[in-house]
Amino acid sequence: MIMILPAAREYPQVPITPPYRPLVWGDFNVIHTTDTHGWLLGHQKLTFPEPDYSGDLGDFASFVTHMKEIAIEKDVDLLLVDSGDLHDGTGLSDGYPPGGVDAHESNKFLERLPYDVMTIGNHELYIYADTYDMYTNFVPHLDGRYLSSNVNITVFNSDGEPESVPVGNRYTKFTTRKGRRITSLGVLYDFTGNDVNTTVQTVADMVKEQWFAEAIAEEPDVFVLIGHMPVSYDNWPTVFNAVRAVHPLTPILIFGGHTHIRDCQQYDGRSMALESGRYMETIGADLEAAEGNANNISFTRRYLDQNRVTYEYHTQMSNQTFDTAHGRSITDGLQELAVRFDLSYLYGTAPQDYTINQNPYPSNGSLLSLFIADAVPYALSINNTRNSIPAIFITNSGSQRFNVFEGPFTKNDQLTASPFTDSFLYIPNITFSIANQVLPALNNAGASEKRKRDEIEKELWSRGVVDTRYRAWLEEMDRRAGIGRREATAGNLTLGYVTADSCPGAGDDTLHMALPYYSVPDFIGSNPPNVTDDTPIDLVFVDFIEAQLLGILNGLQNAENYTTADVSLYSPTLSDAALGLYAQAEWN
Repeated sequence: MIMILPAAREYPQVPITPPYRPLVWGDFNVIHTTDTHGWLLGHQKLTFPEPDYSGDLGDFASFVTHMKEIAIEKDVDLLLVDSGDLHDGTGLSDGYPPGGVDAHESNKFLERLPYDVMTIGNHELYIYADTYDMYTNFVPHLDGRYLSSNVNITVFNSDGEPESVPVGNRYTKFTTRKGRRITSLGVLYDFTGNDVNTTVQTVADMVKEQWFAEAIAEEPDVFVLIGHMPVSYDNWPTVFNAVRAVHPLTPILIFGGHTHIRDCQQYDGRSMALESGRYMETIGADLEAAEGNANNISFTRRYLDQNRVTYEYHTQMSNQTFDTAHGRSITDGLQELAVRFDLSYLYGTAPQDYTINQNPYPSNGSLLSLFIADAVPYALSINNTRNSIPAIFITNSGSQRFNVFEGPFTKNDQLTASPFTDSFLYIPNITFSIANQVLPALNNAGASEKRKRDEIEKELWSRGVVDTRYRAWLEEMDRRAGIGRREATAGNLTLGYVTADSCPGAGDDTLHMALPYYSVPDFIGSNPPNVTDDTPIDLVFVDFIEAQLLGILNGLQNAENYTTADVSLYSPTLSDAALGLYAQAEWN
């Protein structure tokens, strides 16, 4: 009998720093993912910090299998939880052929992981078809453990009448392998950008509901609250306080998400709230050690870099012994899906790295400069009868979600850098002197504009734009690294996240040197055309910022009150196609 053993997986082609200390297991342990956004094949580029996150969902599945085995050996509990945002982010989720539904195929691989509880994110709600796909196809696999405490979908009931029902369950109760009784909720922050026929109830109203009181009435051994909501500066305390009012001493573990950062808070001595980054970069581990009654509980939290070196270190496996058949089949299936979606289709070869925040804006190394000054004007000029009319193009910097790296620029890279399918609209015949003030006014924080600016920020936040928070986190990390100190303390450290949060001890699992950070404005524009002030030009902008732009335009002049009626479609080309069209023309 000949046994064919699985070949060891190809190791990343660059050396990856291993963790610097083992995990501290407790009696009750949780592995946390959030904001995976389709990054199920991990990060495949060789520019750091990308290799730090080069594991894929199959590697993660093998890791979970081994960790579950270790938990049984140690005779402790281990749960696996997720805080939402499975849609929008890479070709695996977004590269589906016409007529498909975002993440319908990629979610089938997440179904194969042994999640104990999962919850809904805002990216499950921008398009009704995505929500309906979750409701009909994904949620049933979780068997009552997919939670949407404050999110409903309107569907036809058996009588053919429209009815608003929870997308998943409002809450769940279950018992762990070690007999601990768990009560879980799945909460979404106060999101307003959801599609018609979906409903998001505010967190403040949710905790007043009769079902909420009933869900938390009985005391479990642990409350495991998951939600697509940041653990800092948001409404988790509203949920926490509502539970604490009934159960002053019960341990409460909270797993948040949405802002894409590594973060930790303790709302009291018997609770911990963890947020575990984004894009399959970070795996969170929350390890609860001591059980005491009125005393504080000692918690450990760890932010793991998502790669095989990390996984093998913590499971004490080698590259030969680490893979499970289950994990390999997930990796193989994802690679087959990438082929089916033609994700390696080549647009051109990028001559260098283009980053969102690691180079100044505007500059030759800025992806935002490349996108709005070069790619958008070129892409929208194709077959456009208005091409001869001078124009200014404006978009939000959050439209670009990820860096572009030197080397092959593929369909997957395009969908990863620029996943949003925004239309470009325009208003004709705006005099250049007025049009040229719109971008500075959108970004302006002058005293008179500050209030309008804050309103815009608040509005964008409620509609799901997280860049402001994520970038503030990166900026603070860069500031702590300090000028000159970065190089002095670096030694042989690679670039990566260097986290400072509000929980005791060090959270990062692997030591890194902080990424350099340059701030970028919220709105970016093309280079203004070389025309006189009184020349009428086209003011072109993405549909996502239409309301803000009209408000600004009407504040800059009073000759005309512009409304949606004055706005037309500039080009059928959508924003997610711009980089690919540009690459085909310029990078071959």
